[in-house]
Amino acid sequence: MEVVIVPDAKAGGELIAESIAALWRRKPDALLGVATGSTPIPIYDALTAKVAAGDVDVSRARVCQLDEYVGLPAGHPESYRATVIRQVVEPLGLGADSFIGPDGSAEDVQAACEAYDLALASAGGVDLQILGIGTDGHIGFNEPCSSLASRTRIKTLTEQTRIDNARFFDDDIDQVPHHVITQGIGTILEARHLVLLATGEGKAEAVAQTVEGPVAAVVPASALQLHQHATVVVDEAAASKLKLAPYFRHTFANKPVWQGL
Repeated sequence: MEVVIVPDAKAGGELIAESIAALWRRKPDALLGVATGSTPIPIYDALTAKVAAGDVDVSRARVCQLDEYVGLPAGHPESYRATVIRQVVEPLGLGADSFIGPDGSAEDVQAACEAYDLALASAGGVDLQILGIGTDGHIGFNEPCSSLASRTRIKTLTEQTRIDNARFFDDDIDQVPHHVITQGIGTILEARHLVLLATGEGKAEAVAQTVEGPVAAVVPASALQLHQHATVVVDEAAASKLKLAPYFRHTFANKPVWQGL
């Protein structure tokens, strides 16, 4: 995988946004997989600025979700669908028909999971998938020891995750769902390009294990080592435990500009 060390989150967001813009320039209907949370916001802000400046045409662009809460009513403001619409779809000026996501309110959740995998395949597959990483190395909601071949499925949230996410539900943990639908690691690996953004010292150990450690289910993000086009973008703090940081800096500094990310 390629590791790119940037000064800060803003620089990482701008770098990834330009890669997405370049993708849409050469493939206007490319499908972008988006993640939620605070980490990818600099990407979406930079991408929105590019669209506003007329640097990229998104009239045919498409986006899809990485995961979704189970059991929230349709239209709930803290569903990941609503979050993606608020943070990505509306700022970019995309139409409702440009968006693909799993149905977290379905009565048959397993069928909804299978339907989402089929929908992604029918859409031609994900061209670029944005990923974040947890301090324990999880991607999506694939917690440690998730199968590296897993498909989109229902997962039970850990108590710590529910505590962490209570801030989005008026600090009331009882409002936080116990389950989510998440793309499995096997599903994620089918995207043509994976781009993981990590910022902050708290992610440093997980990044080091992902990049320089063995491929192991206990660090789900390490599965990116198996992908033919995986890019890990990290700020200085998140890169602080990488033994090969000097090598990563050298290779990116000397990379041909035409290659992009």
